Amino acid sequence: MAFDINLIDILACPVCKGKLEFSKDKNELICKFDRLVYPIEKDIPVLLETEARALTEEERS
Repeated sequence: MAFDINLIDILACPVCKGKLEFSKDKNELICKFDRLVYPIEKDIPVLLETEARALTEEERS
């Protein structure tokens, strides 16, 4: 089973409540506003600020 892309329409960034983008190649959810990347583990999004990593300079463009 893989991450259900249809969930992207109802998921929001837990920090700003903004739209998240799905990175298929890295299997992560990205909030460009807060510059945070949330992991997807075992097909479940981990939407905890403490589990997020900062968006790199390369990923920002």
